Amino acid sequence: MVEIGEEPQMGFESEEDDDELSDGELQEAFSKGLLKPGLNVPLLEPKKAINNVEGLKKCLAEFKKSLPWAERLDLTNYPAADIAAQAEGRAQQAEGSEDVSAEDDFQREMYFYRQAQATVLAALPKLHKFKIPTKRPEDYFAEMAKTDQHMQKIRKKLLLKQAAMEKSEKAKKLREQRKYGKKVQTQVIQNRQKQKKAMLTAVKKYQKGMTDKLDFLEGDQDQRPKASAAKKQINKKGPNSKKKYKDKKFGFGGKKKGSKWNTKDSHDDVSGFKAKMAHGKGGKHFGKGGKTNKRPGKESRRKMKARK
Repeated sequence: MVEIGEEPQMGFESEEDDDELSDGELQEAFSKGLLKPGLNVPLLEPKKAINNVEGLKKCLAEFKKSLPWAERLDLTNYPAADIAAQAEGRAQQAEGSEDVSAEDDFQREMYFYRQAQATVLAALPKLHKFKIPTKRPEDYFAEMAKTDQHMQKIRKKLLLKQAAMEKSEKAKKLREQRKYGKKVQTQVIQNRQKQKKAMLTAVKKYQKGMTDKLDFLEGDQDQRPKASAAKKQINKKGPNSKKKYKDKKFGFGGKKKGSKWNTKDSHDDVSGFKAKMAHGKGGKHFGKGGKTNKRPGKESRRKMKARK
């Protein structure tokens, strides 16, 4: 058998050699360019502190430019008086000694508001003294940042959006009305079915002799007075002039045939009996200057025509 010599595998030998190298040797190899860059970071020198006195003085001189107050508009003042505390009768603290909690948002914002109020009250007299306007003139004109075409597009979009919202609201109301109408309709149908069922049950009981009451027939009669009462309420003002004239001329309707028939009460009542009129002795009586029939009868008129 042939003995095969152990050949060093690639990579193992270099790793062992790298492990044996010290940090100084690695740095020296890197400085000579024997190591590839990537994982190795070159050692940089510490940053030197520079004290540029002249530059600092120049910057300080720029900060200390003695410009007029109208160019700076800076004010340092304490906040205005706390009106709420004065109204509640609380003791007002001295200026600069007020303790404001940084955790209390309302107290902190009120302190800023009062300080801005005091600043405005102190700045307005100074601005008026330097004749600086504090109000916008009436003829002030500022060009819009956006063009009219762009604003028209936005307006159209808003109008379309509003129209769509109104349309959806109308559709929603219609759906609700339909649902309510269907609900009422089904309820009415169910009530009618219940009434019909109860009526049929009562009729069957009456037919079989289980009851002798006809209360189920009073349902329709109970509803009729309601309708008449409603008509009475409608005609509460009374009939108009046309109705009155017709009532006076034709009467109020009702039964005509047999209206002049004698009754027991009228038969027994003899208060209006007149003997002369009953026995034909009274004759026709007319008042003074009464009307008399001067025209001859039909037969007389025929004979008179024949004579001619």
